[in-house]
Amino acid sequence: MRQEHDFIGIKTIPPDAYWGVHSARAVENFPITGHSVAHMPELIRAFAFVKKAAAQANLQFGAINLKQATAISQACDDLISGQLHEQFVVDVIQGGAGTSTNMNANEVIANRALEHLGLPKGTYDVIHPNDHVNASQSTNDSYPTAVKLATYAGIQKLLIALAELRSAFEAKAGEFAHILKIGRTQLQDAVPMTLGQEFSAFAAMIADDEKRLRESAYLMTEVNMGGTAIGTGINAPVGYAGAVTKALAEISGVPVVKAGDLIAATGDTGAFADISGILKRVAVKLSKISNDLRLLSSGPQAGVADIKLPARQAGSSIMPGKVNPVIPEVMNQVCFEVIGNDAAITMAVEAGQLQLNAFEPLMAWALHKSLSHLSSACKTLQVNCVEGIVANEALLDSRIAESVTLVTALNPLIGYEKAAKIAKTAIANGKQIAVVAEELGIMSRTEMNKLLVADKLTQAGALTAA
Repeated sequence: MRQEHDFIGIKTIPPDAYWGVHSARAVENFPITGHSVAHMPELIRAFAFVKKAAAQANLQFGAINLKQATAISQACDDLISGQLHEQFVVDVIQGGAGTSTNMNANEVIANRALEHLGLPKGTYDVIHPNDHVNASQSTNDSYPTAVKLATYAGIQKLLIALAELRSAFEAKAGEFAHILKIGRTQLQDAVPMTLGQEFSAFAAMIADDEKRLRESAYLMTEVNMGGTAIGTGINAPVGYAGAVTKALAEISGVPVVKAGDLIAATGDTGAFADISGILKRVAVKLSKISNDLRLLSSGPQAGVADIKLPARQAGSSIMPGKVNPVIPEVMNQVCFEVIGNDAAITMAVEAGQLQLNAFEPLMAWALHKSLSHLSSACKTLQVNCVEGIVANEALLDSRIAESVTLVTALNPLIGYEKAAKIAKTAIANGKQIAVVAEELGIMSRTEMNKLLVADKLTQAGALTAA
């Protein structure tokens, strides 16, 4: 065991632990969720980018020496590669505006850097968590910067997942392009469309969200590094803010820029509310699509049954043969979670006071869950549901043949009154509209059947031209 101290007192630390006294106190103080920061690998990598950039800038301005900067950078590279993430032991929800997470990172990096120098953990006179790893920084600039980098990375992953899901819908749209069905409004039969058009609309909805999400990613690229405690830059060398931001962009590959007003950027977390709002929009629309898939596949005998979802697992412990739409259902639940996360983030952003928002840990955790869970849900919806959907063509064909909704398409040719008369008579007598139209002397069955085809029923102006 080794002894470490802070201004509160002494703590005994396990000899193999890379974390130290500050992390130990945080573990005791915040037994909240049971999820440590180790569950947020993108945030750990982001912190490593921040600390490595700070080391380079601090070396440039003489705040640390070459030996210290080199060892700190090596330790950061270890974290970036995925090593030592289990050493991030503090809970994701914590008081202190993220100080515990920042100190956890400082301690792990310091002790790993000491190892690279061949020195035992805790040799802080050589590399100190505060004096060297955290030089020219405060939690109040390093933590939100790391959260923004982690969120930016999460956005890129979600964009990939959304694009792959959209492609799956586009493939089905092509496969179903020739299949006529009845479109519905307010759950009532409306007018004809193709199943391909329906799936193409799903793809277009997702494409629109991809665009909005891609546009919003820039909100995560304006950082307050160099502002230190409240944005004034106290304890940082002149010119450090620009240097550390430039180094961070180069190291991370994220096009970060220094905020125009570091005091405003330190106290204002509105960018997190903005990105959460976009994620809520994505969730609302994905949930709507999932609702539609469940409704369209309902049955298989007593429901809508336009499509058949792939059977993924037994649906009941008592009803043999029952299969449930479990993949759209899990997407729904993830979307509900994202909507709830947005409410939590909104409250946390609003609750900031004066020059700092103390509630950034909740924002970071909620954004992490929204991004990662949406990405995973998109993947399972794509692979385990959309790619295996088949059309119930026989049922759709019979519905088209019997549906009185087809008369709507005849309005441009015969007028509303005659079309309504055909529909009313067909419903009353249970006859097909082609038969009724001929009996009423409005149009022969041959003429009617020539019009009731996909390219005429589902395109603007096609019947008028006919």
